[in-house]
Amino acid sequence: MKKVLIVVAVVVLLALVFFGQYVGVRNTLVTKNESVKAAWSQVDIVLQRRADLIPNLVETVKGFALQEQTVFGDIAKARSALLSAGTPQQKIAANGQLDGALGRLLLVVENYPQLKSNENFLRLQDELAGTENRIAVERKRYNDTLQDYNTYVQMFPNNVFAGWAGFKPNGDYFAATAESRQVPKVNFSSPAAPAPQPAK
Repeated sequence: MKKVLIVVAVVVLLALVFFGQYVGVRNTLVTKNESVKAAWSQVDIVLQRRADLIPNLVETVKGFALQEQTVFGDIAKARSALLSAGTPQQKIAANGQLDGALGRLLLVVENYPQLKSNENFLRLQDELAGTENRIAVERKRYNDTLQDYNTYVQMFPNNVFAGWAGFKPNGDYFAATAESRQVPKVNFSSPAAPAPQPAK
């Protein structure tokens, strides 16, 4: 009888240890998952800020470079895709499109020296540069937080507990797009004729 009680006590003790470990891992998973969501929220805020700055920047450039309609259309489409994206994965893809369109817009600016000296354009360009820096910081923070979560979810025995609790690795990392890896081509040999400066 004593042996049976000892075996039962050991089984109960092991079950309690196992349950305690499960609860601990699950609570850590919840905390790390919420950290990923908070980091994504910060990325989303700075992406929204950039999207809000773009119409003013485009309107300023339009006053000088009316013939660049393709670039303006690409920016409008990319901005619309970013604003209508629902998931982090969709926003990351739309952000890549917007990066490319903005790069083409800044190349257009090189052909209009009087635009580069326009006070309104310079202010908007500074705000956009500051926002781009914030995006870079928040993207890194998000990727680091996501990596920490993914590593924790996939480590043994956490992966077993994570599977039971419904947690799985998240693959929505921010990475450089193929378009952003290409070096932009700037041609100074035949610049476009500058448009007249709009009346103030």
